[in-house]
Amino acid sequence: MRFKRSLGLISVAVLASALAACGSSNSSSTASGGSAKIGDCTLTSKANSISLTPVKSGTLTVETTLPAPGWWNGTTPESIKSGYEYCMAAELANMAGLSSVTVKNVSFDQLVAGHPNDFDIALAEISITAERAKVVDFSQPYFDSNVGVIVKSGADVTEDNITTKRCAAYSGTTSVPFIQDQLKCQDNKIYPDSQTLYQSVLSGQSDAAFLDTAIVLAEAKQTNGQLKVVGQYKTGEQYGAIYPQGSANKAALDKGILTMKNDGTLDQLSKTYLGPAFGGDPASVPVWTIK
Repeated sequence: MRFKRSLGLISVAVLASALAACGSSNSSSTASGGSAKIGDCTLTSKANSISLTPVKSGTLTVETTLPAPGWWNGTTPESIKSGYEYCMAAELANMAGLSSVTVKNVSFDQLVAGHPNDFDIALAEISITAERAKVVDFSQPYFDSNVGVIVKSGADVTEDNITTKRCAAYSGTTSVPFIQDQLKCQDNKIYPDSQTLYQSVLSGQSDAAFLDTAIVLAEAKQTNGQLKVVGQYKTGEQYGAIYPQGSANKAALDKGILTMKNDGTLDQLSKTYLGPAFGGDPASVPVWTIK
């Protein structure tokens, strides 16, 4: 994976300042029209169908990396009330009989490095890899992902000439070894976060940035046509949640994720949040092959 994305008219400087401080936020469950809700998510799961011991009583503590339009709608933990992964977490909380979700914003490098175990689950479009699995425990997969190519609109970047261009990825994501070891671009640039990654393309420091197709589609939409997704490479990658290594809650949370896969909840969340955020169907992006 991952990681992430811009928010349109918000300037890079203002956004960087907003993201400098990581925080947390509780979104309490309320009743609306007879339907239980956490944040803006109308819950469809069966309450108390799994049993957890959360790190903080009464709430499911979830780590992610913001911003992530479509997955987490908002720019700070306090503003998140909806999105695919937020509502996925809300359903898991409801299954466990918990009344809220606590969102914690941390760097992607921290997430995949197995930092201190002060969370219940991390949902951040994280690709499952053998290397990461050495320091964290993954859930079963819940989303398939390819690597997308995002460029400045009108740029001369094609499937045939991509390896001669200045390719860019951001630290800690699976896009880094992809451009270095598989695609083997002549010029590789690595950036510390998604905002500097995208800005490098907009400013002309890089010719093409590589990140999950779904994520770069959402980013392109946010830039109002300044950036465009021109291709994608099939990688066989899948997203999984991360648990603290050795978590006693793994089996229960895996059960909850499997239930949502089987009963159509995850498909509905994708239709509700990802389609509109992406501004396009990932399946419609041309599939490129490595020359």
